[in-house]
Amino acid sequence: MSIAVGPSDYGMLGSLIANASSVKQKLDTLTNQASTGLIGDTYAGLGTGAPIALNLQPQMANLRTWQNNVDAATGRMTVTQTAMTNIQSIAASFYAQLNTVDGINASAVDSIAASARDALSQVASQLDTQNGGVYVFAGQDTDTAPVPDPDNILTSGFYTKINAAVTAFNGVVPNDAVGTANATFGIATSNLAGTSPFSANSSQSATALRAQLPKVQVGQNSTEKIGLLASANALIPASPPGQPAITGGPATSTGSYMRDVLRALATMGSLSSSQVNTSGFQALVQDTRTSMSGAITAMAQDVGVLGNTQSSLTTTQSQLADTQTALTGQVTSAEDVDMAKTMSQLSLVQTQMQASYQLIATMSSLSLVKFLPVS
Repeated sequence: MSIAVGPSDYGMLGSLIANASSVKQKLDTLTNQASTGLIGDTYAGLGTGAPIALNLQPQMANLRTWQNNVDAATGRMTVTQTAMTNIQSIAASFYAQLNTVDGINASAVDSIAASARDALSQVASQLDTQNGGVYVFAGQDTDTAPVPDPDNILTSGFYTKINAAVTAFNGVVPNDAVGTANATFGIATSNLAGTSPFSANSSQSATALRAQLPKVQVGQNSTEKIGLLASANALIPASPPGQPAITGGPATSTGSYMRDVLRALATMGSLSSSQVNTSGFQALVQDTRTSMSGAITAMAQDVGVLGNTQSSLTTTQSQLADTQTALTGQVTSAEDVDMAKTMSQLSLVQTQMQASYQLIATMSSLSLVKFLPVS
């Protein structure tokens, strides 16, 4: 009995080859999934998960940006807080020293004056504090030091003019306590070049400076102010003027606690023991002490608001992280394969592929010649 090989057998071979090709595609897909851990290399390859990935990926990118913003802002605010703590410590220490002047001790005056000059340089240097190359008290002009050359502030127009006014103090009009206090007050409030101790950008009105406080975006429609200013109150209103400490004298505050601190330090740094018995000496000291006291209080308020903002950002950071985790889970379910299931399927398809090749090899070996009788 002879075996006939007809067209149907060659049709079966074609089917086997087509089936093997389909199995090969499945094998390639599973192999790629096992290698990358992803359902597909493109959105098209994600199938029904594509809309989820397309919708959530931009949201996740925004979340990462906002979290980075919060990280940068928190670092900057921490550096700012440290600088402010140093300035507050200097101001509080000097305010305490002012109380000893009441004793009309000439040697104490000279000692405090020397200490005040040193403190003035220290405060000026603190106002030039940087974080990552950014001047944290400079508003939006972050590349420019708010106080040019702080090490030489004692030769600046600000100090030399206050020094000249205080040195001229002799208890007699116009160089009495009232005239001297008004003169130093005018110098401290001035934004004129050659008088202001600050850079051109920082020598502006408080309103203009507060308008350029640095902000960071921490949400879709949410921003936070993250800095303080060298020459103006930042997060609290301008310091109230207060009643003059001397009748006919200036208000107790320039409106800026930092200007008040610098004025007080420059004034006391310019006093001399030879002026102790001058009429009005105690009044001049009282004006300085009252101004310093108000500055310390206002500083604490501004620092407090900044601290509250920092705490709020910490909470925001936690919320952003939680949202990021939740969205990551959704994207993972849409993009990532179940590796255990994939490996199991891969093993099964490899077996199918081998079986397909064996069948094709068997069919390919069938030839009509093999079944023809030998003559």
